[in-house]
Amino acid sequence: MAQIHELSVNLSNQIAAGEVIERPASVVKELLENAIDAKSTRIRIDFIDAGLKQIIVQDNGTGIPSDQIDLAFTRHATSKISNEHDLFNVGTLGFRGEALASIAAVSHVEILTNSGGASGTRAEFAAGVKKAQEEAAATKGTQITVKDLFYNTPARLKYLRSPRTEIMKIVDIVNRIALGYPDIALTLMNEGRVLLRTAGNGNLQQTVSSVYGRSIAEKMLPFKSSDNDFEVTGLISKPGLTRSTRNFISILLNGRYINNFQLATAVMDGYGTNLAAKHYPIAVIKIKVDPLLVDVNVHPTKKEVRLSKETELSRLITNAISSALLAKDVQADAIGNLTNTKEETRMDQLKFNLNKNVVETKRPDQAENTRDEVHETEPAAIESVAPSKYVDLNIPREDDRYLVTKTWPENVNQQVQLTPFSHSDLHEDVISTGDELLASSLPELSLVGQTNTYLIAVSGEDLYLIDQVAARRLLAFKKISREIAGQKINQQGLLTPMILEFGSLDFIQIKDQLEEIKQIGLFLEEFGQDTFILRSYPTWLEGDIEHSVRAILDSYLNVDQTDSANLIKRIASEQAQRIVPGKKKLSSAECGDLLTNLRQVNDPYHDAKGNVVIVRLRENDLRKMFKKDE
Repeated sequence: MAQIHELSVNLSNQIAAGEVIERPASVVKELLENAIDAKSTRIRIDFIDAGLKQIIVQDNGTGIPSDQIDLAFTRHATSKISNEHDLFNVGTLGFRGEALASIAAVSHVEILTNSGGASGTRAEFAAGVKKAQEEAAATKGTQITVKDLFYNTPARLKYLRSPRTEIMKIVDIVNRIALGYPDIALTLMNEGRVLLRTAGNGNLQQTVSSVYGRSIAEKMLPFKSSDNDFEVTGLISKPGLTRSTRNFISILLNGRYINNFQLATAVMDGYGTNLAAKHYPIAVIKIKVDPLLVDVNVHPTKKEVRLSKETELSRLITNAISSALLAKDVQADAIGNLTNTKEETRMDQLKFNLNKNVVETKRPDQAENTRDEVHETEPAAIESVAPSKYVDLNIPREDDRYLVTKTWPENVNQQVQLTPFSHSDLHEDVISTGDELLASSLPELSLVGQTNTYLIAVSGEDLYLIDQVAARRLLAFKKISREIAGQKINQQGLLTPMILEFGSLDFIQIKDQLEEIKQIGLFLEEFGQDTFILRSYPTWLEGDIEHSVRAILDSYLNVDQTDSANLIKRIASEQAQRIVPGKKKLSSAECGDLLTNLRQVNDPYHDAKGNVVIVRLRENDLRKMFKKDE
């Protein structure tokens, strides 16, 4: 066995850095939290090459006295706690005293600080060792420059993601902290380009505007609630404004951004049935609590905390959000969620009559004697009957009382040609035999009447019920889909160019998809900080153009890897819903055009989402409904 020995200070610091400093965003987070703890009111962050080449964090806080700089870069040296009692009453973002030592262990660090004297101090560190210290001119506060991150631990570099991803990690953590401290003016810059700038005036909605864009901030609702232990405040998006992940739910506990699944679920519960499946709100949840109820010393990067009375806090958040939504009258109609009509319909369509009388193989005299003894709810017992009493099923018969007749081969051929159920069909709407045969062939229909929602038409002796709203949206969907798929999309110029402002993360994501967005006819150009300009729009857009454009871009923000193939289909479907109003009384000419145009559609019976558009009632169906054959 090898001898036990104490690790060197430098190696110990590198090991500690592996826990605290995972990527450039970790450096930004630690330095930003230190600046906040130093009571700064203005903080500026600038980075180059995704933070690997250089990160600069400058603040106007209290600064560090020149005689304490060595201590500041020593592990477990801090000004934030003094004894064991303080560890369970932490009122600052940092408290372990590991950040500066861990950063200096894997980079070149320069610090320029002034705690309020006539001059400041400048010092340099490399691989955890101080290289120089001197007096220097400096304003009150601290500026820390981190260069060549992971230069002495190159193995760490291979675990980093693409530059774009690392930039987005930095932007994300700065955004979260900015939301927790709207009274601090924060500026984030990447190689001279401003990614975020907050006013620092304490207005949370204005800070949300800086982070997510003005259009989102305008749709946020404030809420507030409290009990004996907690006070929760913040902003939540209206149910119609959602994202495809939980990443836009920011939970800030005493200003500290944390990950907590139960509290995020409490936010979702507050919306009830107002959110569609796999859609998540944008929310900023600020929680004030006595530090004695929180244990922040459970995670190396302090992303997770241990909370006392977490269930009570979850209930408080849920009730506060529900009350805010009710007060603003934005509750969605949840009556449709009380019953799953699609499941009931599917089961009804799959209930085949499988009782004993469906296939009768006995001779007529025996069948008559036993028919009354068979009940639909109970299978009859199988009796032992002499072989001569049964019909030979392999011999065709003239009468149709038996399973095999002379028309059997023809019937089999007709059944084989029908599309069988596949495994995936079990999760889709079942198409009846009549609809399947007519899916690509709607006969010429004659209008006989209409309500505000449905058209009533006939063809021969068959009756057709058409959902005219769904039918008009289906035709609009087909038209938009054809135009998008065309070689050239016609454009309509704007008299006044449209200015579209976004949050920094959304801006980066849209910028990365500009080529895909051009394919649908939207030609966006960069126009200043986190802003695009649109000078024309595709002619398939109608109605409120700006609303439609923003809704389409939201679709690109919400798309995930598994859904990208259906994105254009979804955009066309949603645009069709926007431009076709709801219930509307149609003129006779409009009804005639609608019925004619439906005949040009491959499947006029279902819309883009598979919902029913046309119901056909054959003469035989009507006879059964009115019990004409009994």
